[in-house]
Amino acid sequence: MIKLLLVIPTLDRSGAEKQFQLLATGLPRNEFDVHVAALTRGGPYEEPIRRAGIPIAIPGKRRRFDPFTLLRLRQLISRLQPDIVHSWLFTANACTRLVTAGRAAPRVIVSERCVDVWKSNWQLWLDRRQIRRTARLVANSRSVAEFYQELGFPDSRIVVIRNGIAVPQTHDPNRAATLAEFDIPPGARVIGYVGRLARQKRVPDLIWAMQLLRQVTENVYMLVVGDGPDRDRCEDRVANFGCGHLVRFAGHRSDGGKLISCMDVFWLGSDFEGSSNSLMEAMAAGVPVVASDIPPNRELIVDGETGYLAPVGDGVAFCQFTDRLLADRELADRLGTAARRRMQTRFSIGDMIAAHVELYRDVTGNMPQDLPQQDT
Repeated sequence: MIKLLLVIPTLDRSGAEKQFQLLATGLPRNEFDVHVAALTRGGPYEEPIRRAGIPIAIPGKRRRFDPFTLLRLRQLISRLQPDIVHSWLFTANACTRLVTAGRAAPRVIVSERCVDVWKSNWQLWLDRRQIRRTARLVANSRSVAEFYQELGFPDSRIVVIRNGIAVPQTHDPNRAATLAEFDIPPGARVIGYVGRLARQKRVPDLIWAMQLLRQVTENVYMLVVGDGPDRDRCEDRVANFGCGHLVRFAGHRSDGGKLISCMDVFWLGSDFEGSSNSLMEAMAAGVPVVASDIPPNRELIVDGETGYLAPVGDGVAFCQFTDRLLADRELADRLGTAARRRMQTRFSIGDMIAAHVELYRDVTGNMPQDLPQQDT
């Protein structure tokens, strides 16, 4: 068996953490002995991992540079003696590579989930310095792969494994009751956003688009699901536009998928991404989407066929595309159905897990004799 240690900063409810949990619990247990470390804390995804019988260690990281966490992680690796340590996100990637060195060290794989233009010079410097300790870098989109290739990571050691998504039922049968929770009338059209309220997501731009849309479309509401450091700024924008009676802030929710299925159009306005889980969830639910025209979103959306792409920050374009979708039910259904089919055929959870299995076999040289090695 291949002994695998998966490391991530937290098990909070976010896109990377969701993919991490799907992978940890989905790997074939007859081939992998899986262990998990959450450096800072557990979270909502801790419970399904424990329920799958996977041990979780939480070193309790307390500050940006915490030598005690490094020591505990080193001790954990020394005790487990894993064949592979696969870390996710900058903090875990940095810590893991700092404590693994020497001939007897496990093979280290890192996962990068975003086009990380936010990283400071010292973080980029550390990434470059640790390339030599990295067996593979997993990117969840070609855009992320190209970002790290430009940073100096050898293309031969970069693997693109796209996020996996479950395809649910297309509509919430209790839509009226769900919307009533937010005081939205049952016959209203709902424009939705699901995700972190952070600068990169440009939610105030979407609020501006909503302000424009309400001028040309009747009985339309906006549902914003998620929380984050930009929430006050978003609420101020709503107040300034005088559209508070039409915009609902739902905060963090555990039923984001159900809320997405209640939406008539899904919006994503980010200026950078890796591969948006919420956008994929909307497409998988058959909800027509309008998203910012950035490279990662182009990898998910075929413009005009499975959704629409609008220039970053262009509220008028978001409004125009959405008005078109709301006015033409046949068009909305056609784009939603095509998006759902695209998620089913190209972004399944099973494909994501299988690609990781092949990667781990390749890195350890543990390829089955009756199974030829394939590119991931």
